[in-house]
Amino acid sequence: MSNYSIEITAQLPTPDVDQEFLDGMIRRVLQEEQISAAQISVAIVSDAEIHRVNREFLGHDYPTDVISFLLNDPMIGAAGVGDDLHATGDLDELPLHPDTSDACDFLNGELIVSFETALREAQAHGWSPQAELLLYVIHGLLHLCGYDDLTDETRPLMRSRERELLGIWGLSPTGLEM
Repeated sequence: MSNYSIEITAQLPTPDVDQEFLDGMIRRVLQEEQISAAQISVAIVSDAEIHRVNREFLGHDYPTDVISFLLNDPMIGAAGVGDDLHATGDLDELPLHPDTSDACDFLNGELIVSFETALREAQAHGWSPQAELLLYVIHGLLHLCGYDDLTDETRPLMRSRERELLGIWGLSPTGLEM
């Protein structure tokens, strides 16, 4: 049995976001990643706010799509994710999951997601803002679960897992290449 505490807050009007659906989606991703207990907060914010967070905590002076903070271990700190979700690369044969031998029994994390970026990118990629937001949340959750896309070696595994999870909801993004 899973023990999840999910908190979703929207700091701006987000008419295209079904928070109940988002809560259920987060729970499903955590189950798929075999996380038995988690406390996850998601803040849906403006580009200006995510820009501030990105600058203050990660030293990047630009808005981005999603930023994830793993709160389990203060030595780990923040894992920032830039506007690279639709980047390209090559797929090799990869294991299904990253090395999680050091994983903890309880996942505590925070996601900051830009709704304004989701609106823009959804239009550019021909799908709904809710689907783009779902991509960002999945991406951030995978970072919290130990996946990484910052190197050419780790990116294909994360992209593959994103596509698998999006497929649960019948979504197949364009431009989400390795």
